[in-house]
Order: sequence, then C-alpha cells, then structure tokens
Amino acid sequence: MTKEVNLTQQLKHYFGFDKFKGDQEAIINNLLDGNDTFVLMPTGGGKSLCYQLPSLIMEGTAIVISPLIALMKNQVDVINGMSEESGVAHYLNSSLNKASIQQVMDDVKSGVTKLLYVAPESLNKEENVEFLKSVKISFYAIDEAHCISEWGHDFRPEYRNIRPTIGKIGNAPVIALTATATDKVRTDIKKNLGISDAKEFKSSFNRANLYYEVRPKTQDIDKQIIKFIKQHEGKSGIIYCLSRKKVEELSEVLKTNEIKASPYHAGLDSSTRSQTQDDFLMERIDVIVATIAFGMGIDKPDVRFVIHYDIPKSLEGYYQETGRAGRDGGEGICIAFYAQKDLKKLEKFMEGKPVAEQDIGRQLLQETAAYAESSVCRRKMLLHYFGEEYNKENCHNCDNCLHPKDKIEASKDLLVVLKSILAIKENFRQEYIIDFVKGRGTDDIVSHHHDQLEEFGSGEDENPKLWNPVIRQALIAGYLKKDVENYGLLKVTAAGRRFIKNPEKFFIVMDNEFKDDYEEESGESVAAALDPELFIMLKNLRKSMAQKLNIPGYVIFQDQSLEQMATMYPITNEELQQIQGVGAGKAKRYGKEFLQLIKRHCDDNGIERAEELRVRTVAKKSVTKVKIIQSIDRQVALDDLADALGMELPELLDEIEAIVYSGTKINIDYFIEDVIDDDHIDDIYDYFNESETDNLEDAIEELGEDYSEDEIRLVRIKFLSEMAN
Repeated sequence: MTKEVNLTQQLKHYFGFDKFKGDQEAIINNLLDGNDTFVLMPTGGGKSLCYQLPSLIMEGTAIVISPLIALMKNQVDVINGMSEESGVAHYLNSSLNKASIQQVMDDVKSGVTKLLYVAPESLNKEENVEFLKSVKISFYAIDEAHCISEWGHDFRPEYRNIRPTIGKIGNAPVIALTATATDKVRTDIKKNLGISDAKEFKSSFNRANLYYEVRPKTQDIDKQIIKFIKQHEGKSGIIYCLSRKKVEELSEVLKTNEIKASPYHAGLDSSTRSQTQDDFLMERIDVIVATIAFGMGIDKPDVRFVIHYDIPKSLEGYYQETGRAGRDGGEGICIAFYAQKDLKKLEKFMEGKPVAEQDIGRQLLQETAAYAESSVCRRKMLLHYFGEEYNKENCHNCDNCLHPKDKIEASKDLLVVLKSILAIKENFRQEYIIDFVKGRGTDDIVSHHHDQLEEFGSGEDENPKLWNPVIRQALIAGYLKKDVENYGLLKVTAAGRRFIKNPEKFFIVMDNEFKDDYEEESGESVAAALDPELFIMLKNLRKSMAQKLNIPGYVIFQDQSLEQMATMYPITNEELQQIQGVGAGKAKRYGKEFLQLIKRHCDDNGIERAEELRVRTVAKKSVTKVKIIQSIDRQVALDDLADALGMELPELLDEIEAIVYSGTKINIDYFIEDVIDDDHIDDIYDYFNESETDNLEDAIEELGEDYSEDEIRLVRIKFLSEMAN
C-alpha cells in the first residue's frame, strides 16, 4: 500500500525518538501493509504513536475517533507543534463554530491535514459523512476502543455506530486501540468493528514501578489524604471521586489546608476544565480532584500518586486511572479507599437500568470487591483479570506483599468447591456455590432441588469466611474459570478435574476484613480515644433533655455526634459545629448544656484537650446544600432536583438527611404528599415518634415490605425536620 520507508528515520524526524518501544514498529508495519490491527497497550506504553506516525507517512487523511474533546485538543496541539506546517492535525467536534469547521474541511480537502480527530457523535452526523466520502481516507483509528463494549469501563452507545458509518464513508484499514480490555471486551470490540481477523498486539500489563495499596475507608479519610499529600509535598497527584459533589467538597477541603488543588468534572464549563488541565500540566497546581472525566490521553509523565477516594465501578477503570501514575518509570503510588457500604451504594444506583446492564454492572463490581478484599498480591490479581500470568510469589511493591498473611493449606476445601460445582452442573455463580457448600437452603437452592444432593452442605463445618478466598485463589491458580459472557458462571478447568483425581497441596491466604465504620459527611475521626465516662454522661444529658422536650433522644444529637464529642472535647460553639451532624441550628438550640458538661468534665479531670494540627474543614453549608435548600423552597420535585444536580435520588436523600441532621429546617411535604399514600405517611411518622432509634434497617424491618426504603427515608426527613429543628 505504501512505498518502503525507513520507520526509525521517520520516527526520529517527526518525534525525535531514536528507537521504538515494545511492539510499536510491528504495529505500524501491519497498518502500512493495509491490515486491520488490534492494539492492547497499557497507559504510558505509547499507543498514540501507533497511529500518529503512519498517518504522517501514508497518503490521505487518517480519521481518529476519540471520546474526549480535551484529549483531541491536547493531541492536535502536540502534533501541530512538531510539524513544519500548521494544520497537519485537526479536530472536528461540537466545540467548533461554523467558520472553524469550514477551515478544517478546506485543510482536509487540500491534503494538508493528515490526522482528523472526530468524536463518534460527529462522525455519525450526516453532513460529515457526506463530506468524508469525498476524502481519501488512509485508515480509521478507534482510540479508547473499550468504549464500544458494555463490558468495558466507559461504555458509549455512540461507538456502536462506528462500523455502519465507516461502511457509508468508504472502507480503509481499521486500527483499534485500548489500554484496558479483558478477553470478553477484546472479542466485543473486534466483533462490533467488523475486524474479527485483525492481528492482535498485546503488551504486558505489568507496571512494575507502581505501588498498589487498599485502605479501609474510615471517618478520617480526609485527614489521611491531607497527611499523605503533605508528606509528598510539591509532587503531582490525582484523586478520583465518583460524584461531582464529592469532587467539589474535597478540593475545597484541600485548598483550605493549603494544598494547591482544583476540581475537574463534566459539570464544569469547558474553559474551566481546559484551564485546570493546563494548570496541572504546567505545575501551577499539584493535585487534581476529579471524576473519571479527567485523564484520558493526558500526557503528564511525572504524576507521583493516584488516590481513589471511592472504589471504582470496575477493575478496567481502576487499572486505567492508576496507570496515569509514574509514566516516566519513576515512583507511582496508587492508594484506593474501600468500604463495603460504597459497593452497596453503587449497586443501588443501578436499580432502574435494564436488567442486562445491571447484571454486567454487578459482575464488574464483584471483581472490584474481590481485588479490594483479597490478601493475594495485588499485581497478580490485576494481571490475572487481564488474562496475564504473574509467576512471582511476591512483587515487593503492594501492601499485601509487603505485609503478607500466613498461608493456610486448603486442598480439602478446594476439593469441596470443585466437586460441588460439578454436582450442580457448572451452571451457577460464586454466591450460589458458597451458599450450597455452606448448606444454606435458600429459595433458589430449594427450587433447583440442590438441597437434596449429597454434596449440599459439604463445607458447613468450616469457617464461613473461607469460601470466597478459596474460589478467588482457585481462579488465579487455574483450577476454575469464570464464564464472563454467561453471567459469571463458574466452570471447572482441566487442571481442576486433574486435581480431583490427584489432589495436591493448595495454599491460600484469608481475605482482608473491612469494617464498615465509614459515614458520609464525616468530620473528625472517631478514634479509640473515646472517653467512655464522658460518653455516658452525654447520653444521660440527652435522655433527660429528650424527656423534658418529649422527643426521641436521637432527634437532639445522634450517637455518632456524642461519640465525637467524647473524643474531641469541644467547648465552644465553633468547635461543636465541627462535630458530625451538628450544624449552627443544632449547636444554638441544644449545644449550651452539652458544652458546659464537657468543659466541667475536662476541668474536674485535668484533661488537656489535644491541640494537634487539626484538619481544617470547609463550611458545611456547601454550594450544593444551598442549591438543594433553595430548590426545596421553590418546591422543585426531588427526582427533578436529583437529575439537575447529576445525582441519583438516594444520593440526594443522603444530602437532605445531612442538612436536617445538622439542624436546618426544610419542608418537603409538597413532594411527599404527591408520591406517598397518606396512611403510609402517618404510619411511618408514628413509628419514628415512638422509636428509640432512627436506624433505617430497623425501620424497614419493623414497618415491613409494604413500605419502600425511599418512602421511609422521605418521612424520616419530614419527622426530623419538624421535631428536631
């Protein structure tokens, strides 16, 4: 297709490099020969060069389909900066005005433009299809190709239309590139792009310079992050959060603590995002707090840490985001905070989506949970997930390898699992198998008559926490495999069948245990330094005050607020408002007697209050809270308000609960009366009026299945607002 070229010479001429990395040269040669190509190359491996260099050599214009406007701009600037003539690279997307679009089209027609970056939405537009039909296309490059697969971490339905559109414009070789893809995602990409015969180039996923650690998400998470950043002063880092709200809040907390940080999410206007990106690249700021909207194609080689405030929705997403650290081969510290509560919240957000999508989402979440909870080498787990074997016993660069747990011999337990899976015809998922070996006669098991099988309950005498690690580590060892395409059913491999005939030693490590003591809206840490004597005195004061006012005790202050008071010893109104669940309203209404009691207790017992460097917190009435209060005053329906704020309804209810628990009075009767039956409102209200606790699980159990969780939460908000505030 193209005359013989000296690729190394061209590489030096255009990019200034003396030699290719890894498979780059073989990939480019395959494309120059007119063949479809599939490239799986980790972040930092040099994917972009695989289509940029051939586009400059080949006749015609290469179409690069890319999902992010920021990514296109970044890459176009780089290419044009290297070229002797301007306009060698352009982008076509919604950010351009008519005159700019015309300029791009003129440059493409004149043959100056060698690379044209387009978003999938722009590619599929009829007027662009018509224009591109008249252009000589050298090849099509689909960047971030995992977006084509609903099994990928960033599914974009528009990517599904790429193949039909290519058919309309005119055929040319296709190169698909991604930094993260399991076998299932790879198959999906090739099938959807119609390149099933494409030659595959797969680089190793092992990033030896990255350190992986998972920490329990506790109430002092902000303090831990601030301490970590201060220990790595002046170094660049990215902190990923799942919600825009948390991005805004955390970046404010960091700035308040004299850390140069900025927020980045899709809700900010493009000029702000662009400025933040430039500030980060030019080192005017050290830390970006971002949603997953940030990072694709950002070529900053010296990011020294990536922190996940929330556990990600998939291991693909996690791998790609951590891959932004240490791209220059230097230090890269990757810390993820994990709480099972966050996992449940993510599952809850899936409700209402199509069943198939929910199923995929849950499977991806289970893989993330397995990674977080396992005590196995994190590198080994990640590489196994991407279909790569890691043969070393200890990588010496993850928390599990630096602090290894004792191994236990579990060959007889593995036998129980293997025989059980075969007994139920290899047709069920992990949770079902665990219930089966434990002898739990669930409705599902009974309906399949599996409780009548000889193997049912064959592991009931063992530690119930044993089965997850046995199955997870049997998958890594190759005795089991997961049929991802078919709901994640577990199958016994040939090695597993051999093991049944001739069992050998099989060692496992037990999973890490994560206690769920993390609460949203947390203030200071409730450490082991709680003063039990003061805590009892505070509870007694709350009880007598509740009796006097004829309201439940939790309406005045919740237990966790009292625990923090008995830890932090607040003695001024300002200090009291730093306690979780205490806003200005509550401090003013109920605080005086509690502060007097704490001061008296400190004086009587000679307690010196800790003057340690406290993390400064930002005003609790954040911008989001003000928006919520104003919208409720205007009687905006809560589901519409959630949409406007980019939240799910349960997430909005979290926010509203934090507002009322802090002592602000709001009135959501207009919404409640519209969506809940009057009798239900009365029943739930009466329950909370008589209950000793505001605990949601207790309320759901007591009230029964006729009352939904959202109904109970909404009426609890009404009750607390009317009674406490």
